[in-house]
Amino acid sequence: MGKTLVQKIISSHLVSGKEVPGEEVGIAIDQTLTHDATGTMAYLQLEAMGVREIKTALSVTYIDHNTLQVGFENADDHRYLKSISEKYGIYYSRAGNGICHQVHLERFGKPGHTLLGSDSHTPSAGALGMLAIGAGGLDVALAMAGEPFYFTYPKTIKINLTGKMPPWVSAKDIILKVLEIFTTKGNVGYVFEYDGEGIKHLSVPERATITNMGTECGVTTSLFPSDEVTLAFLKAQGREEDWQELHPDADASYERIVEIDLSTLEPLTAKPSSPDNIATVREMEGLPVDQVCIGSCTNSSYRDLAIVAQIMKGRIVHPDVSLIIAPGSRQVVENLARDGYLYDLIACGARIMENACGFCVGNGQSPATGAVSLRTSNRNFLGRSGTKDARVYLVSPETAAASALTGRFTDPRNLPMPYPEIKIPTRFYIDDRMIMKPKPLEERSKVVILRGPNIGEPPKLTPLPDRMRGIVTIKLGDKITTDHITPAGELLKYRSNIPKYAQYVFTPVDKEFPARAQRIKEEGKFNFVVAGLSYGQGSSREHAAICPMYLGVKAVFARSFERIHAANLINFGILPLLIGEEAYLLLNQGDELEIRDCLSSLKENRPIVVSNLSQKQDFIASYELSSRQKAMLIAGGALNIKRG
Repeated sequence: MGKTLVQKIISSHLVSGKEVPGEEVGIAIDQTLTHDATGTMAYLQLEAMGVREIKTALSVTYIDHNTLQVGFENADDHRYLKSISEKYGIYYSRAGNGICHQVHLERFGKPGHTLLGSDSHTPSAGALGMLAIGAGGLDVALAMAGEPFYFTYPKTIKINLTGKMPPWVSAKDIILKVLEIFTTKGNVGYVFEYDGEGIKHLSVPERATITNMGTECGVTTSLFPSDEVTLAFLKAQGREEDWQELHPDADASYERIVEIDLSTLEPLTAKPSSPDNIATVREMEGLPVDQVCIGSCTNSSYRDLAIVAQIMKGRIVHPDVSLIIAPGSRQVVENLARDGYLYDLIACGARIMENACGFCVGNGQSPATGAVSLRTSNRNFLGRSGTKDARVYLVSPETAAASALTGRFTDPRNLPMPYPEIKIPTRFYIDDRMIMKPKPLEERSKVVILRGPNIGEPPKLTPLPDRMRGIVTIKLGDKITTDHITPAGELLKYRSNIPKYAQYVFTPVDKEFPARAQRIKEEGKFNFVVAGLSYGQGSSREHAAICPMYLGVKAVFARSFERIHAANLINFGILPLLIGEEAYLLLNQGDELEIRDCLSSLKENRPIVVSNLSQKQDFIASYELSSRQKAMLIAGGALNIKRG
């Protein structure tokens, strides 16, 4: 039997494990990426391991998340990241050069290679036929140290795209349709592989929009074949030598095949406050709009913004709308300027932001109280915009531009103009001077790593005890995201200061949690978290595990976990335990729990018996852990194992 595309890449990089769905495998990592919201802690962990040089073929540090420098913290961290990149031989993409996923697609991604990134949207590079996976910073640090990346061998779902998109329908509408079909729950352990006649009509940036937002479904990654479209993109980037043709075998077997006829699609939107809350734009027409934000790693390519420029050409933004445009990279801006599109964007009254994540992660451009904000980004979690009661809708660039013109939610098909025809350059203007190349090996020993006062050491990890007694410090519902656990936005400046960042754990849902958890910790008891389905959605932000660990959280009881967050919990010595609906309903905040024989249960692969001392009854908790993960938990976390 033939192999799927993902199976082929895993096979060529396999280090350990059996290629059987559900089994743990370890693969060699060719490339890594980090950014300034997750990279600081990743490199602190790399230093803590005693590693002297990286083992990957290529690693890149990007400055793109925390470019808004209010206070000294972000600037200090950028200085640290620059110096440590120079020390270790890592490429350094300076602030202003662009968003990591857009730049990596343009300048570094290679078909058939593996990429591990400390950002959940790393699968964007799957548009090039890469096996690109998001992970916590510690996993990325381990990969740079030469360790394999371990994950569950995935099941593959083929999404067969047929037909051709009608005018005013875009790649964003394709992935919103996928989210309508699969939702954000229940897809852990799967990979999306796109194929079919329809992919021939999708450029690499359009494919990247789709692979980028596959993350919201909870899959391990998404990828397209490497074909003539891929070659044309790499030629335009002056990198045709990086191309290789990659397709699944004709007789490859898939867990499931889903057909999407692109000709039947229409403009879609994700309503507040989840990427899978899908409706047609037509249903939303007429709703007054206060803000429109175009950009993010999902929709900030040359093509996306050239279409917006054509729609806005000779027109002006509606007086009730603030139009924000954040290009994905310096290359995008330079080529838009050379082709005249940047003038049209400026002339229409758009506010041109830095080539950075910005509004997508809540770093600036928060909407007004109760405002309606249309965004081309990938997430509309409650409060992520920086305004808790704002109503954020996810839309395509076409819908965003149409609505910016009218001041109301507008189906772009109703605009009195033909669909813009955009000619993509066969050769982009390329200027890589904002990417600092690694120093020669003999010069690296002279580099001094610069640390500001906001940069601390990785917190100490404690081994897992055999007996744990603690309190259910918080009980949560379904779809708790990493934004709920450790808020983004301006608080990301504390990513390298764990004691400070820990003061904000769970504050979006319970402002008293940090003080309550600290008090319980000081009493000599552990903190336990109880949650529903899909706990840990969203960002790969490992601080959502590190900060609770710092506060004394030693176990999370949930009905299901998302992949990256579960791995992060294990990396930092927190036990992810699965419970059924009955146990979930019976547990209350404030209950005192006791786990006995924890170590022997793990070693003997037995379910863990938990005593609810407050309710005087026991319940069973299960787990999905490999032998390697059990050893890691028993040791207290991955750093303890690596340090020996």
